[in-house]
Amino acid sequence: MTEISLVPPNLEILDDAFYIPQLDRTRRIWVYLPLEYGTTEKRFPVIYMQDGQNLFDTAFTSGTGWGIDETMLAMNGKCIIVGIDNGKEKRINEYNFRDHEEHGEGEGRKFISFIAETLKPFIDSKYRTLPDRLHTYLAGSSLGGLVSLYGTLYFADTFGGAGIFSPALWIIPDLAEEIENIALSNANNQQHFYFYGGGKEDENLISNIENIATMLSKYPQYKLFVDINPDGEHSEQYWKERFPAFFIWLNENAPAEILS
Repeated sequence: MTEISLVPPNLEILDDAFYIPQLDRTRRIWVYLPLEYGTTEKRFPVIYMQDGQNLFDTAFTSGTGWGIDETMLAMNGKCIIVGIDNGKEKRINEYNFRDHEEHGEGEGRKFISFIAETLKPFIDSKYRTLPDRLHTYLAGSSLGGLVSLYGTLYFADTFGGAGIFSPALWIIPDLAEEIENIALSNANNQQHFYFYGGGKEDENLISNIENIATMLSKYPQYKLFVDINPDGEHSEQYWKERFPAFFIWLNENAPAEILS
């Protein structure tokens, strides 16, 4: 493990080249530990987040980051955040469950299998986590939001919900029909979905989010919140602003003791 010497002290690089057997690639993995992790024997829920290189302090990002470390410290958020760097030129493939005529093979199922079957067991063995599905979440933005939505629905035995920021729903025009079939088979798995979209993003983004949310709301196992910022743009700046709202909503609406 490589420890980052800059603040905050509870942000670590688990591995610069963690092996992904499902894709035969390696990836940098970040781990943010809650403020009290080192002073208690308590176990914590985990959020697995996409585009890890954009999540933390700007010293470690190529531009404006989410500032997850600063936000969690300020909120005293009692949750472990695992950031998974994207695959750069493979990002669009890894974050799409379907093959695409222009962009090629959809590797999203393999990527989420990596999180569920390889990375999560490793994290659970190394850190004091609450490993059950109701304490395990996905989150991401744009294509990372898309794969988080897909992954949570298709791997409902592993994930209890997701934070879905500005999801790239444009790439799968008939997604609502597909995931309705998944919803029908997930009746016994309670899940929580927080959707965010900005009014200054793709012109169809808001309607696409609302269509998905409306469809999911018909099923009693889903608890949903749709957060629309009319002035929001497609950038880390706006996702950073809304992450605290997602975390608070999850804290208030997830089953008892999820984030307490």
